[in-house]
Amino acid sequence: MPATTDATLTRLLKETSRSFYLTLRMLPRKVRPQIGLAYLLARTTDTIADTGLLPLEDRQRALEKLRGRILGTASGSLDLGELARRQGQPAERALLENCEASLAELHRLTPPDLGHVRRVLELIISGQELDLRRFHGATAEQIVALRSDAELDDYTYRVAGCVGEFWTAMCRTHLFPNASLDESRFLADAIRFGKGLQLVNILRDLPADLRQGRCYLPLEKLTAAGLCPADLLQPANETRFRPLYGGYLDLAESHLEAGWRYTNDIPWTQVRVRLACAWPILIGLETLRRLRLENFLDPQRRVKVSRAEVRRLICKSLLYYPWPGAWRGLVSTKSATAGKPVASRADFT
Repeated sequence: MPATTDATLTRLLKETSRSFYLTLRMLPRKVRPQIGLAYLLARTTDTIADTGLLPLEDRQRALEKLRGRILGTASGSLDLGELARRQGQPAERALLENCEASLAELHRLTPPDLGHVRRVLELIISGQELDLRRFHGATAEQIVALRSDAELDDYTYRVAGCVGEFWTAMCRTHLFPNASLDESRFLADAIRFGKGLQLVNILRDLPADLRQGRCYLPLEKLTAAGLCPADLLQPANETRFRPLYGGYLDLAESHLEAGWRYTNDIPWTQVRVRLACAWPILIGLETLRRLRLENFLDPQRRVKVSRAEVRRLICKSLLYYPWPGAWRGLVSTKSATAGKPVASRADFT
């Protein structure tokens, strides 16, 4: 890609995601542009979906137009000026203002890579549109909750599990096409890896989401525990809610353990890919550890892994990598095979 465009998109990546940018920088050059571009476009669609100051119909219309441009079924420039002006964060405003530059990079991809990027973005956008419809009109006074674990699993697949499939397709195609792997398990673990990262976000962001009228933890489970979504607005209800919440912490941990198995199935020589996978797992597991110790319903005490702790985890992974036993011991796995059946793209097409 041209140097000026490359610099602009790299800057956007750095400004819109602190943690993912670390991962992206570690990836080999053969897959970094495709994965970085897919991330930028996904963040663009997410920014559109989350611009609550605009009517639902306007956001749906903008998402549909952008989907058409991404999939190649529509042409003509996008007018995201009003959406850009409504952004409080400069990075998100710049993301929308540079949308055409991101779309232009799609045409520089090879046909197979373009197909993979389009498939993952189509699924991600479907999850964002589902969220728009599901939570339309929701407020802290009228919280809308997902109905079941099946809906939660569906959502985490659409917005993150499918990214595991995409990541795997890119790496298998460009980095280790001839490696002997258990393909079905490798792909299933990739999907669970993505789901686990998304579930960590859901569990960490629960207080903030509730105050926007969104509850991603299923109503059927809350009802069985004698709770309703509004009860979770009160930090004093943390003790009543902890057994149910703890079950989802366990599920997220199990998914990340599957992600760790996925990481260790990648050929040992693929140092950069293994490290790029390890870092979000280690950060996610540290987040879960802290959530087990904190009052996770308190909106004033958002759990966040500090920059210093992130640096410590990164340095530890680099130090341990030459010794396979020490490396594998970075994550103490218990039950990576536990959990529900893994959804795949075929379940949603």
